[in-house]
Amino acid sequence: MVQTSQPHRALELRTLPRERYAAYVRTRSTQDGSGEVGFLQCPSWADVKEGWRPEYLGWFDEAGSQEGAALVLFRQMPGVRRYFAYIPEGPVLDWATPEVGARLELLLDHLRDAGAFAVRMGPPLTYRRWSAATLKNAVGPGRRLGDVLPDVVDPLAAAVADRLREAGWRRCREDGQGGGDAQPRYVFEMPLGGRKLEDVWSGLNQEWRRNIKKATKADVESVVGDNSCLPAFYALLQQTEQRDGFRLGRSLEYFERQYQALNAEEPGRMRLYLACHEGEVLAAHTLITLGRRAWYLTGASAGHRREVRPSNALQWRMIRDAHARGVVTYDMRGVPDTLDPEVRAFGLMRWKLGTGGRVAETMGEWELPLQGAVNKTLHRAMHVYLTRR
Repeated sequence: MVQTSQPHRALELRTLPRERYAAYVRTRSTQDGSGEVGFLQCPSWADVKEGWRPEYLGWFDEAGSQEGAALVLFRQMPGVRRYFAYIPEGPVLDWATPEVGARLELLLDHLRDAGAFAVRMGPPLTYRRWSAATLKNAVGPGRRLGDVLPDVVDPLAAAVADRLREAGWRRCREDGQGGGDAQPRYVFEMPLGGRKLEDVWSGLNQEWRRNIKKATKADVESVVGDNSCLPAFYALLQQTEQRDGFRLGRSLEYFERQYQALNAEEPGRMRLYLACHEGEVLAAHTLITLGRRAWYLTGASAGHRREVRPSNALQWRMIRDAHARGVVTYDMRGVPDTLDPEVRAFGLMRWKLGTGGRVAETMGEWELPLQGAVNKTLHRAMHVYLTRR
């Protein structure tokens, strides 16, 4: 337990039992749909991540009221009793409070005492947003998101970034090399809050609406599967990786563990959706829901019969289900930062832009070596180790 004093307040950081931590995260997630509380800060995510030791922390004021939480994952450096500490898309804090610096100092003191040589975190704040209309008008050779004036800039995220730099934190690289972001920096969001379903439908572009109608006419059936359907999903994912030239590096056992852990914490937290046509599964997508936000996490599809548009049909079913559950924000996760139609990765951006949503640039992930030349050496060695894994 670590304490700090302020002119009028005393703050305390405590290690929490799993269930008390989970209750706080669950309560916070139902209060807001902006993404300040993500599923990566749930205890169940620690069960998914093999090789990482979890710890559940909470900040408390002098009256005993909880004012924040953090799931910290510790990875031991091979051969030594020192640890790399990771707080995925967290901590869960009021980042606007003047005391945020004091709260982070409490956290850093605790991590040093726990044997951490470095820490990485991903403050769940959005820095900039671009509407689909803005980006469609900006598409062109060599264009990137950073070339386009955003529709919204969040001054809080900019201020937090400045404070982190002043405190010695460094933003991880965007290229994924040498300790780059583990989570996507640019995500695609569909606002659902306050919109009728017919408004969401009319917000889709003509191509999306046409493709959904094609799927309906072809009798594509969108259903919710269970864990017995995971092998079919995984087989499609392997096809998708080979066809599209990427590799997630996840095993079937990983997705089985993910499905079991998330749904054990809350039934229906993770759903597997399947698009079937003439008895064959042509597409399979996973959806995670926490409070008032839902995340389309992993998608896979067959390379044939694409003319019946199973992925569009599946997304529309997932969007409708999220809307029915009171979801405020439907998060389609990562998009590339390219707006160049000649670049292959732009295809994913184009597909998501068709929903009429928006691209959000998060603050990204930030790292801090915890003092000393030895710790900095371990930090560099851990980056090499994690990259090779």
